[in-house]
Amino acid sequence: MPTPLVIDTDPGIDDALAILLALASPEVELALVTTVHGNVELPQTTDNALRVLHLAGRSDVPVAAGAAESLVHPQPERAGHVHGTAGLGGVVLPASPASVDPRPAVVAMAELLLTSPEPVTVAAVGPLTNLALLLRVFPAAAARIGRLVIMGGSAARNGNVTAAAEFNVWADAEAAQAVLTSTLPTVLVGLDVTLPTVLDEEDIARFAAGPIGAQAAAIVQQYLAHARATYGTTGVVVHDALAVAEAIAPGTVGTVRRDVVVDTGLGFGRGQTLVDRRAVSSAPTAVEVAERVDSAAAVEFLVSRLASLDCGREETRS
Repeated sequence: MPTPLVIDTDPGIDDALAILLALASPEVELALVTTVHGNVELPQTTDNALRVLHLAGRSDVPVAAGAAESLVHPQPERAGHVHGTAGLGGVVLPASPASVDPRPAVVAMAELLLTSPEPVTVAAVGPLTNLALLLRVFPAAAARIGRLVIMGGSAARNGNVTAAAEFNVWADAEAAQAVLTSTLPTVLVGLDVTLPTVLDEEDIARFAAGPIGAQAAAIVQQYLAHARATYGTTGVVVHDALAVAEAIAPGTVGTVRRDVVVDTGLGFGRGQTLVDRRAVSSAPTAVEVAERVDSAAAVEFLVSRLASLDCGREETRS
């Protein structure tokens, strides 16, 4: 049986690839998408999630809107300069016929967790505001998460939004601190493993042949230029898609159990993930921190799955 999967997201270019990857993977059944503020404003992240699902022919997957702002301090800026002002690299996908789920995201997530006969995996690839609210408002539901995979933070590298902080953690440092010091079974997929995992132009061309892949390839074009300028890479850094790959196929990244806290001060270190790398931790609040990745294998996994979306559509038509 496929594992039920929730993606908590702020689409976002790499978020869109992450959603498409989940839809292309028989190991999981995407049961719910919840949206959060982050790369762009909440109404836009929610609309983007609906449109990406519709692109893949999966408007049946419910989308529930979540937190519009951070828990304590407002997020200082969005990431429109990275993802485009509307979040999908300037590409306008067809509108979805589906409506937003009337339930708030944390309610939809809690109801799924409490009623699912199977453990649910949650992939959180945006700011962690919704997860922190779930912990506070519905602790019994949060305790039923089978596995939480987070794209965020950094163990040994600098940040990407400031010298110290990765964007998702920085966007709501208090929420990240609450989640990363909880007892949820958590894997933290940070910049240490995402930055080496790059889709180059040849990889993009491999999944761009069909209508779904062509739109996905168009979405990443703006991101391609940004990644080259910012990271000095040859292609697109697929932060969120790598985290979802780990949610789909545990062991995609190599982890070590570490104690992690988040700097919630208002100084230059705000949002930094402070990872204690002196020793393996046995504390109940410890986190499985991703420290190794076979980047070539991860890219092949992503590219082949994205290409299969259009193959599956052709087989259905024939």
